[in-house]
Amino acid sequence: MAELATIARPYAEALFKAIAPQDAAAVAEQVNELGSIAADDSLRLFADNPKASTEQVFQLVSSVAKQAHGDGTKNLLRMLIENGRLAALPEIAAQFQARVNSRSGVSDATIYSAFPIDNAQLPGVVATLEARFKRKLNASVQLAPELIGGIRVVVGDEVLDTSVQARLQQLKVALSA
Repeated sequence: MAELATIARPYAEALFKAIAPQDAAAVAEQVNELGSIAADDSLRLFADNPKASTEQVFQLVSSVAKQAHGDGTKNLLRMLIENGRLAALPEIAAQFQARVNSRSGVSDATIYSAFPIDNAQLPGVVATLEARFKRKLNASVQLAPELIGGIRVVVGDEVLDTSVQARLQQLKVALSA
């Protein structure tokens, strides 16, 4: 079977071309939600069951979704189910989000932190990172206790690692050289 990224690309491109630019953020949110639902292994087992009709799978996914979906995302979901491509939906969501981000000049950033970052501190951290990376960032925070302290930021293929774990690793390399 072809790689999921290859399968997902035409779907993401078609959806991106079909929506109005002002609707891009809302559609991206809807597609991301559907992608996270489709990533569930038990749902995919149900969808792959020959006894389950496409309408049953569509109704199940639609009922699990928390937000209302537009015609474009419903049509995409129905087409993916009918063609047996539901497994590609998380990758379609990722590629679609990347297209929306590139159009708006925003990059996704994942901030790995050893400790929780509260809502009062996050805007300051994001502002500092935006100045460092010289672009607007759509940040998400994930806890990573193995960092010991500090943060690691991943923006696309760039990594900024100011964690204690990284500093200890650098010290280890310097001492063993």
